[in-house]
Amino acid sequence: MAIEGWNRRLHYYLGLCFLLFIWLFSLTGLLLNHPGWAQHAGDRRAESKFEKKLQIVQGAAPDQQARSIIRQLGIEGELDWPAAPPPGRLDFNVSRPSDAAQVRVDLASGTAVVQHFENTPFAAFRIFHTFNGSRYNAPLMRREWVWTTVWAVLMDAFAAGLLVMVFGSYYMWYRLKRDHRLGWAVLGAGLACCGLFVIALR
Repeated sequence: MAIEGWNRRLHYYLGLCFLLFIWLFSLTGLLLNHPGWAQHAGDRRAESKFEKKLQIVQGAAPDQQARSIIRQLGIEGELDWPAAPPPGRLDFNVSRPSDAAQVRVDLASGTAVVQHFENTPFAAFRIFHTFNGSRYNAPLMRREWVWTTVWAVLMDAFAAGLLVMVFGSYYMWYRLKRDHRLGWAVLGAGLACCGLFVIALR
């Protein structure tokens, strides 16, 4: 009885806590599957370009120089490194769901050329589904932006909470139902369907 009571409470309160997250990932998942729903004539991100003189931290490591430049430019987001720049240059990108910037810095003159892209609300909303600050081509690079770290921790907690709710549902089904034949059939169909796609799409 104690286990069943705690199981019900976990379902109630985890469901209430995760309600907006479930809606968020459901809606952004639909937009990813059907990008045409959010596209129209004005659904293009705004692009601008500007230059700014900077104070370059001499002798600092590239990541320290990049953080100093980001603060001076007044932009926020996750730091990403493209291909190695030519000597005397520091090139990097900064991105977040709402906007992104390509920063190209001439270290000798201290001049930064910034190509800024402003995403539309629909595009920014869609990016929430995949934005986590990690880069598949540089898995050892750490996250730079504090909000990316917070977001990633929340997603880990969300995934763990969903696992708790799913296994709790199995427990309640098995305890509350006398006849389990339909449940076993549905569970088997779900496993077979998932397994089929894992094999077919690998």
